[in-house]
Amino acid sequence: MRNLIIILCLLSFVGCKQKESELTTSKAKAETIEDSSLVDEISENLLPDEVVILNEKQANELLKMPLKCVDQEFPNKLSQTLGSESDLKTPKALHPSFYGCFDWHSSVHGHWSMVSLLKQYPQIKNSSTARAWLKTNLTKQNIKEEVAYFNKPINKTYERTYGWAWLLKLSEELYTWEDSIAPVLHQNLEPLTQKIVQNYKDYLPNLSYPIRVGEHQNTAFGLSLAYDYALSLEDEALQKLIETKAKAFYLNDNACPLAYEPSGHDFFSPCLMEVNLMQKVLEKETFRLWLKEFMPELLDKSFSLEPVSVTDRTDGKLVHLDGLNFSRASVLFELANAYDEFNYLKPIAERHLSASFDNIAGDSYEGGHWLATFALYAINQREQ
Repeated sequence: MRNLIIILCLLSFVGCKQKESELTTSKAKAETIEDSSLVDEISENLLPDEVVILNEKQANELLKMPLKCVDQEFPNKLSQTLGSESDLKTPKALHPSFYGCFDWHSSVHGHWSMVSLLKQYPQIKNSSTARAWLKTNLTKQNIKEEVAYFNKPINKTYERTYGWAWLLKLSEELYTWEDSIAPVLHQNLEPLTQKIVQNYKDYLPNLSYPIRVGEHQNTAFGLSLAYDYALSLEDEALQKLIETKAKAFYLNDNACPLAYEPSGHDFFSPCLMEVNLMQKVLEKETFRLWLKEFMPELLDKSFSLEPVSVTDRTDGKLVHLDGLNFSRASVLFELANAYDEFNYLKPIAERHLSASFDNIAGDSYEGGHWLATFALYAINQREQ
């Protein structure tokens, strides 16, 4: 079977490619849910409180989270390598665009969250505040200084590849945003975007083995978001590079040990992240054959996967598990949307989404500075 997969891919390689006043899950009866198309897709086995419905009120609550930390400089985890005493500066001096929300990557995807919510709800309550922060932080001069930081040889590996991936996702979101300020913001960000694109092009040829972890360094996640960018922005060179590396890394994988997951600090499922990437880069029939070898249990309509729980929400590592619920949901929603035969995965995704959604309302800063992005991303994957 493995040889068959390889042959198929070689043949196709050239031609194919809480608080009740804040965030709540929908506890109303199904007939009160406005989006009837969504109701039709929800398994009758789900309870009403196992379905998260994003409406304008809840979108505004999600928007409050990146707005709350966008200008919060401390506490801050710089993950900085010091070359000399001159590098000892405040987060805002080092990163004038992305200094809030505890760390650089969370600030970046916090900006993505703002754009994504503004795209879906242009008249949302705090829209003017969000737009003002986007215009304040994503200026030409600020981005120029961000590029200068990345250009230092000592920062060659900075935010590789998790932060890189979210920066490209932010660029893609701005590019596809039909708003008067979007073209200017996208153009302002472009020097940093191109720096990150070049970083990928320099790094991937030298990466001999993928990084299979449940945290930031996960190679499949970084490639997946970068691949979305490459398709949207029509960067054919980056697209082909990711396709080539993904197949080299993962095509011969089999029997992924899902039973070994999760590790205690995971916010990604290494198995599902790999499924997500390969679903994007392989032709459908090839992907089906690959999945049968890699994760055959996913093809069983009786497949089950229980959401995980967090025991200490003030522990910045343990709270990662809420992110795992959201990222699992993202992958399962995307797979079910791409393949009708996987519709039975949607209830599992819904339960993962709802299991952690209430937790992020009024959360401690350890989760509050980033989990809104993961929740929103999962909801977006469901809707798409």
